[in-house]
Amino acid sequence: MSYTPRLQEKYSAEIMSALTEKFGYKTIMQVPKLEKIIISQGIGDAVGDKKLIDNAIEDLSRIAGQRAVATISKKDISNFKLRKGMPIGTKVTLRGQRMYDFLDRFISVALPRTRDFRGINAKGFDGRGNFNMGVKEHIIFPEIDIDKVSRIMGMDVTFVTSAKSDEEGNALLSEFGFPFTKK
Repeated sequence: MSYTPRLQEKYSAEIMSALTEKFGYKTIMQVPKLEKIIISQGIGDAVGDKKLIDNAIEDLSRIAGQRAVATISKKDISNFKLRKGMPIGTKVTLRGQRMYDFLDRFISVALPRTRDFRGINAKGFDGRGNFNMGVKEHIIFPEIDIDKVSRIMGMDVTFVTSAKSDEEGNALLSEFGFPFTKK
């Protein structure tokens, strides 16, 4: 028996028809969909301590359910003691089932665990329907054991959609259950 994530089933059963009704699409191929989720961390102090990158890769891999990779600096910056080719961050790109599993855990478990959470500000759209947001503490994810964390780090989460405008992207993410704040 094959496994299908809950939000993937919800997309094909409910969200596609709701968006078609709202925007009047002619075919289901015009309906915007979530293409990928990119989780990234910039670790500036990794220039002095190489173990920070290893710990960050381990934590991000545990959160995403997929192996994270180190991002490498592209040029020398003497003021930051940075050399070309040094690891300065981590990232992971999720697609398919892992993407929907992460989205489900992010919306239903991690965001409510955020301190003083009152919803997500919808100002993170880029004009093409993609949404960017920052998470201040990576310990909001239940996969991270707080006792074993040496340093609390933030991360950026990018939701890449096939939407043509911010309005369509906002409608898509709202249908998935994103708790956007009302204006």
